[in-house]
Amino acid sequence: MSTSVQQAIAALPLPEGWSWRVESRPRRRTLGIDVTPDGEVLFAVPADADPRAVAAAVRSRLPRLADEVRRRRARPAEPVKELVGGTSFAYLGRRYRLRPVPAVTGARVRLRAGWLELPAPAMPSAGSEALAAWYIERGQRWLTSRMPALALRMGVRPAGVSVHDLGERWGSCGPDGLIAVHWAVMQLPASLVDFVLVHELCHVKVSGHGPAFRREMGLALPGYERREELFAREEPFLWRGAIR
Repeated sequence: MSTSVQQAIAALPLPEGWSWRVESRPRRRTLGIDVTPDGEVLFAVPADADPRAVAAAVRSRLPRLADEVRRRRARPAEPVKELVGGTSFAYLGRRYRLRPVPAVTGARVRLRAGWLELPAPAMPSAGSEALAAWYIERGQRWLTSRMPALALRMGVRPAGVSVHDLGERWGSCGPDGLIAVHWAVMQLPASLVDFVLVHELCHVKVSGHGPAFRREMGLALPGYERREELFAREEPFLWRGAIR
């Protein structure tokens, strides 16, 4: 990790009370900036990063970063569900009530007649895992069918898409162009799932979230800023498997 990069960032007028760190990543070619759910700022830099260039890039993004840090620090606690009849679960923006059913051989979580049926689990944790698996299966089918048209329109060739638990991240794009989406995203309306997918598809072309990235977002989703605002408002309330 470059001490000089740390010193260059430390010399900037960073807001008081910020928690931040620098990580050197040899495979990176440009500066990457992420804000963790608790408001810590991570600066990911190439091994040969120019401290002055990094400092200039960070300075230009300070107002936007400060807004994001404030938003993350003010976010509500992670949603917790109780796996009892009538509990509300969302899928592609629609709400469904949970209906426990007998756990007969071969029974699986399914949507039926407007209800989300859950075979009675032996333990609550097993019920949470079964619901997550249902979101993964449905999300994999939906995103696999949705991505080709978006990728063609954007002129990118992703390696594929996978749906699973990404921890604190909602999406990612690997060095090989493989897109990953958190299963919890499938609770959002289709327009916001598209926003997450397009965001990651843009990373096939552009790393980081600088001006070039935002230009690509604007070309792929004109007026994407509105979807970005809606996503920022909705994502703190996505259920990620926590139960009581």
